[in-house]
Amino acid sequence: MKMTGARMVVEALALEGVQCVFGIPGGSVIPLYDALYDAPFPHILVRHEQAAAHAADGYARASGKPGVCICTSGPGFTNILTGLATAFMDSVPLVAISGQVSTHLIGTDAFQESDTFGSSLAAVKHSFLVRSLEELPAALKGAFEIAASGRPGPVLVDLPVDIQKAEGEFFYPEGPVFEKSRLNPEEKLEGLVEAAALLEKAQKPVILAGGGIIFSGASLELAAFAEKLQIPVATTLMGKGGFPENHPLSLGMAGMHGTPQANLALTEADVVFAIGTRFSDRTTGKLDQFLKGAALIHGDIDEAEIDKIVPCTVPLVGDAKTILSSLSRRITGKQKRAWTETTGRWKREYPLADGNEARLVPSSLFDRVSRASDDHWPVVADVGQNQMWTALFYKSERPRTFLTSGGLGTMGYALPAAIGASLSGNLTPALCFAGDGGFLMNCQELETCARYQIPVKIFLLNNSALGMVRQWQELFWNERYSATTAVSGCRFAALAEAFGVPGYSCDTLEELEEILPGVLASPGPALVDCRIPQEELILPMVPAGAALKDFIYTTKTSEKKIAASA
Repeated sequence: MKMTGARMVVEALALEGVQCVFGIPGGSVIPLYDALYDAPFPHILVRHEQAAAHAADGYARASGKPGVCICTSGPGFTNILTGLATAFMDSVPLVAISGQVSTHLIGTDAFQESDTFGSSLAAVKHSFLVRSLEELPAALKGAFEIAASGRPGPVLVDLPVDIQKAEGEFFYPEGPVFEKSRLNPEEKLEGLVEAAALLEKAQKPVILAGGGIIFSGASLELAAFAEKLQIPVATTLMGKGGFPENHPLSLGMAGMHGTPQANLALTEADVVFAIGTRFSDRTTGKLDQFLKGAALIHGDIDEAEIDKIVPCTVPLVGDAKTILSSLSRRITGKQKRAWTETTGRWKREYPLADGNEARLVPSSLFDRVSRASDDHWPVVADVGQNQMWTALFYKSERPRTFLTSGGLGTMGYALPAAIGASLSGNLTPALCFAGDGGFLMNCQELETCARYQIPVKIFLLNNSALGMVRQWQELFWNERYSATTAVSGCRFAALAEAFGVPGYSCDTLEELEEILPGVLASPGPALVDCRIPQEELILPMVPAGAALKDFIYTTKTSEKKIAASA
């Protein structure tokens, strides 16, 4: 069938099963937007290109399918770049389609031209610069193949405006564009027997589960494996939700703001089975003290991660689901009762903050919201103290229900990502937790929520500060609060109302409890400005450069607050 390049894009997206796309029109994508007018799927108009990428990211994380975003050339692309880098760091499958100036103008510093291809290389899994209409169908098909295969990631298709307008025959490839061997790395599972033997003999084994568990759909296999040997399971930030956090074997999150039991277990373990994790510095703490004396079995789909940060005893290269299933068949099931009793004792010795606190503080806020919500709803955390409070206090029982920017740590991520997460579930309510600082970085997306009546329920942990930086200044920089505690004076409930979103404010727990049922039951979006004390810290905390075992559990400030409340 003969059609324009722009129409080919729409046809390709439909053939790939795309349910919605996110973007903003501009000069170099006018032909594409004209074709989108007749598309069989909706286009969600956001109010900043970065938000388009984050919304596509949230859609992908919640659904497991590639998210799609569209931007114009020049500033449209540079705005979207942070969102692509966010997805790249966390291995999220995206397809980004950027407009470009006409082919004969590329490299001439034309109006709204940028080196999209060159600028993207460090932030995407692959980039296509389409130079002819004949290349376009294979580039689009290949983009989806690359984004979703192996270790997932974002792929860019840069499409000049003259190719969008050109006409030709549309032949969409029926089979794969790339050979399977190029898309999916070769499995290397020769170490399965050795790994099984190490786990059978171990007295103090620990599983460290990362985001690869979720991306591979291996949550059930992980639970069955852990239960078979009664091995405690710690997760990384990206692995949260990959193992039920109310499970008796769950240790919670490990790392800088991880639970004491997770960090102590990794410190005392004699064998660690790390699966689908890349050993971020926020997970390991001081490297020369991490897993000191322990044998490490490292399973990952990306061979480049093996021995990159932490030398391993047994490497296993492959999909997490395959590794767990194959290893489980080689293990008889010797259970580690004494070890689980020890990790259980640590849970009792180091409880997290009490959710029954009578004041409006993070622990009580998350307790009330989680009890009133459905555990199927996606929970999206921004970056900073609010992110770590969400990770510690909001228990995730299912995969793909906890979303956050882990590797890049992008403030402003939560609101647009929650939009995408909600739309991935046919307007499922999505909970968005953000600090007042990060929220202001993409607050314009309140208008998107209002226009489409997307049921994003925003809970603003408002401490009138850039809280995480302020916490470091308090603990490590002699309380010199440079540029972190200037009270903004923003009336967030009024701001929400100005955008067409119902806004509420609360200073007490009683006020939150009173408005919560109506907020969660309402069909559209809502914002709740929760004013929490500025001095609230996110604890436990492993100081930068310290070993995992050397965590701060309380401070003089927190001890004073505990004494005062008692």
